[in-house]
Amino acid sequence: MNQKITYELPNGISLEIKREDLLHPFISGNKFRKLKYNLLQAKIEKQETVLTFGGAYSNHIAAVAYAGKEQGFKTIGVIRGDELGDKIAENPTLQFAQECGMQFEFITRDAYRLKTETNFIANLKDKFGSFYLVPEGGTNEYAIKGCEEILTEEDAKFDYVCCAVGTGGTISGIINSALPHQKVLGFPALKGDFLKDEIRKFATKENWELITDYHFGGYGKVNKELIQFINQFYRQTEVPLDPIYTGKMVFGVIDLIQKGYFPHNSKILLIHTGGLQGIQGMNTLLKSKNKTLIEVQ
Repeated sequence: MNQKITYELPNGISLEIKREDLLHPFISGNKFRKLKYNLLQAKIEKQETVLTFGGAYSNHIAAVAYAGKEQGFKTIGVIRGDELGDKIAENPTLQFAQECGMQFEFITRDAYRLKTETNFIANLKDKFGSFYLVPEGGTNEYAIKGCEEILTEEDAKFDYVCCAVGTGGTISGIINSALPHQKVLGFPALKGDFLKDEIRKFATKENWELITDYHFGGYGKVNKELIQFINQFYRQTEVPLDPIYTGKMVFGVIDLIQKGYFPHNSKILLIHTGGLQGIQGMNTLLKSKNKTLIEVQ
């Protein structure tokens, strides 16, 4: 569903947001897209267990846990940070995943860096038996196939399609399905230029660009300006934004509009990739520092 944004915008620019966050109450946005064909493949392979990776407040971990519960898979989450094993009750994301039946394997950050290595995966299979592996963030060929379904025929009118970038899977699917006249702009939530290489592994076109100025210090980092923007946007549009991904992307697009980046009369589509479950964890952190909280419904 696309929702028109009623911000006062200069130069005849129009803005709509695709509410992927409304696809499913618990398997939100791009996670729904990424898991769709992965779980179908797991069933084809007759796997009973799905194993994946994530951090303390991972949208992906929460989504896999619920999807597993919904579709009858056992789920295992390999979690970055061995100290989190004693803090599940303090972490709304891990608590939710556990309530959905996910089994956790907490490992050190050093060990987590080895998660794609053959010996590391082999050790997990020795411990847990056979499983279907979904990579961190869910990005693989099946995820790209799902994300290629984000854009529909009604989106042909847009000149620009903008989305947040984490592992590069969502934007790759959008790039592949974008029309020749459309430019896809990605707003990385992480510092660094390595994402271009990740996107090129899956993207089939050159109709895209990464805007790297709106990560607010790096993954999971926020400041007062971003929180105030997210709250103001919510009050004005009734669209909630998460602070890790979509909030930063929307901030970036509005800022670029005001700076004259887009041509006159541009039609811009924002992709809301979900992730709203992470607000609760972020607010817990903000509250502990006596900072302004993110307003939620």
